[in-house]
Amino acid sequence: MAPVERSEDQKKKVVVIGGGVGGSFLAYNIQHSADVVLIDQKEYFEVPWANLRSMVDPSFAARSVINHIDYLTKVKIVVSSAVNMTETEVLTADGQTFAYDYLVVATGHEESVPKTRTERLSWYQAEFEKISSANSVLIVGGGPTGVELASEIAYDFPNKKVKLVHRGPRLLEYISTRASQKALEWLTLKKVEVILDQSINLKSMQDGAIQTSAGETIDADCHFICTGKPMGSSWLRNTVLKDRLDICGRLMVDENLRVRGFKKVFAIGDITDINELKVGYLVQKHAIMTAKNLKMLMMGRNESRMATYKPGFPFAVVSLGRKEALAHFPLFTLIGCIPGMIKSRDLFVGKTRKQLGLKPNLA
Repeated sequence: MAPVERSEDQKKKVVVIGGGVGGSFLAYNIQHSADVVLIDQKEYFEVPWANLRSMVDPSFAARSVINHIDYLTKVKIVVSSAVNMTETEVLTADGQTFAYDYLVVATGHEESVPKTRTERLSWYQAEFEKISSANSVLIVGGGPTGVELASEIAYDFPNKKVKLVHRGPRLLEYISTRASQKALEWLTLKKVEVILDQSINLKSMQDGAIQTSAGETIDADCHFICTGKPMGSSWLRNTVLKDRLDICGRLMVDENLRVRGFKKVFAIGDITDINELKVGYLVQKHAIMTAKNLKMLMMGRNESRMATYKPGFPFAVVSLGRKEALAHFPLFTLIGCIPGMIKSRDLFVGKTRKQLGLKPNLA
């Protein structure tokens, strides 16, 4: 017997909060199976692992910044922020209320970004011009963002003076010591000056001169802050989920990625308390599994058949300019052109576009 298609008014209502990797991939994969509302503060999805390349090459952003309407053809897109929720509905900052049968929270980290795609592309152009016109650049933060930005600038602008200041004892502290050392050696070879165990007080800046915690003065024509961002969960502190936030502001989830104690509410991406590296491919894994579980539940199947999530394999790739990269595995680390072929050339932009039903390249 052929499956019976549900009419639009019979479909379950699914509200997705957050239009980053998790929310966007989830909405895309269930848009034909449910009445989906995506609530996002911006009109577009952005491939996050491409944004640093776009700062040194604004044309790259033309493919990596994608209007939600281009791939979410069956989804109601609400350009606003969620400010409150109950067990049945979500309230947005502009006063709209959306009822749901299922809710997915995918708000990741807080970040202030332009509202429209055009504004975002203009922002990248302005950042490129700022870097291009500078003789010296200061980068604050030695995590993956700081290391990758320093690498992009060093590769595209080899004659600029680039300094990276990190308050920790080594770069990339979330992976092995050996991987950190390899990253340091690569940056040093590219004439990036790395200063460890020191912090920066930007309030001390005078005429482009900034003082470190050790009293060292750094002259910089421009600077970029690449330190951690707060969790995107502050809005949940006065909602029904307030007691499901851990001390770091992450939502506590079960093996099905449902918020503990809430059968109709899921959480995916960096906002979850899952003990694993917070990297893009694992967020996609969250989204795909949750989409499958939602489809199963909406078909009326028993929840005991839901897929369970196992923390991801601890694998990370840090791009080092356009041709090289550092790949970290549990037992070994690779650096150079071979791991660069995995990520650095296209930064998975073409692959990500295809996963969203789009052509890998613009026409």
